[in-house]
Amino acid sequence: MEVKQRTIKSDVVVSGVGLHTGEAVTMTFKPAPENHGYKFRRVDVEGQPVIDADVDNVTDTSRGTTISQNGASVSTVEHVLAALVGLEVDNVMIELDGPETPIMDGSSIKFIDALEDIGFREQDANREYYNIPYNIHYSEADRKVEMVAMPLEGDYRFTCMIDYNSPILGSQHAAISSLADFKREISSSRTFCFLHELEMLLKHNLIKGGDLNNAIVVVDKEVSKDELKHLAKLFNREDIDVAREGILNNIELRHQNEPARHKLLDMIGDLALVGVPLRGHIMAARPGHAANVAFAKKIKAQIKKEKSKKSLHIYNPNTKPVYDTVQIMEILPHRQPFLMIDKILELTKTHVVGVKNVTMNEDLFQGHFPGSPIFPGVLQIEAMAQTGGILVLNTVPDPENYLTLFLKIENARFKDKVVPGDTIIFVCDLLAPIRRGIAQMKGVGMVGERIVVEAELMAQIVKVKNNEA
Repeated sequence: MEVKQRTIKSDVVVSGVGLHTGEAVTMTFKPAPENHGYKFRRVDVEGQPVIDADVDNVTDTSRGTTISQNGASVSTVEHVLAALVGLEVDNVMIELDGPETPIMDGSSIKFIDALEDIGFREQDANREYYNIPYNIHYSEADRKVEMVAMPLEGDYRFTCMIDYNSPILGSQHAAISSLADFKREISSSRTFCFLHELEMLLKHNLIKGGDLNNAIVVVDKEVSKDELKHLAKLFNREDIDVAREGILNNIELRHQNEPARHKLLDMIGDLALVGVPLRGHIMAARPGHAANVAFAKKIKAQIKKEKSKKSLHIYNPNTKPVYDTVQIMEILPHRQPFLMIDKILELTKTHVVGVKNVTMNEDLFQGHFPGSPIFPGVLQIEAMAQTGGILVLNTVPDPENYLTLFLKIENARFKDKVVPGDTIIFVCDLLAPIRRGIAQMKGVGMVGERIVVEAELMAQIVKVKNNEA
């Protein structure tokens, strides 16, 4: 079933302080057009730079997730993004006048409430989900992190387990079977830390915006009355004690497993940085921001790989050629053993497809890794260049009177080895119109569905003098 993208009806303003900076910040959610996604704009920075909510822009995960782009950063984005994902909002511009999103009460519920108050607007474009095709794993042995994304028809499900080897917190689980459960089950769950972490953060002048209303503090050690009095003074409290649940009595738990639910919230927000709405079942043991981001990068890489395959046309080398070997020799001056192209399958004014059959009979294999023959990368580039030469020479009426001289090769990458028995399909496309006999091309070499080589080429055609013919 097709689902339409949606944005918010009008601007939504929330204000608060950043957890770590302690600075007052005003954040404005603004409607955005179709296929815009989530972006942040720093209106307090010259030029008002925009930062895409993209996992490739993550620059820090130490005490939350920070993204940076165009000379600006935004910290603690995960709670905001989790709210947007939980509400299934696709397109929003988020403007803020500081380096960190407001911490509010340490959860996503304040953002949820503000966005729901203004309402949502359906857009014309369909939402394009990425359906997890098979199990995608991520693990960190040293921290005992295990994460897996599994196929699930038509929904987005989460299961999260935390275990801090603490007699107070212990092992906790949290789960939702659908994003429809996010607001009720997850969104109000607040961030948490251990007392020893709180003391370290205070010592290093962090959490300037913390006031004990936006975090659960787990007491993981014996605490004296003097220490409690000191904490009360730091946070402008008359008194602080340890509650029966083993947490500071500044707040009451909203859920018995609130820490696990908050970790699930963080995971939803961090995985929003993949850049597309997901469908699948995410299971995680001991997740954290660094692991979430690494997992998101792995999922994004898989999406990119699949898109590349979809956009890649697979050619049949047995198709009747435009030019066979004899006809190619009428155009190119190369001869054996340096004629690298056997057939031309397609030829237009901007595009050419050539075929190179790699056989064990070629002389080069006598001396190039004879025990493990590999077709040299430099000759792959030469074969690509000869394919491109056919394209360039096709622009003159008498190609046999011209040579193609290559001026530049850039961004050459060899992605897989080529061995005897392989058939390489070379595809060259013009990057710009040919001017003054100079052509710029992008070339790709494929063996089946595998890209084995790619490069950008610049060539010039020159006329052969009569005495050189």
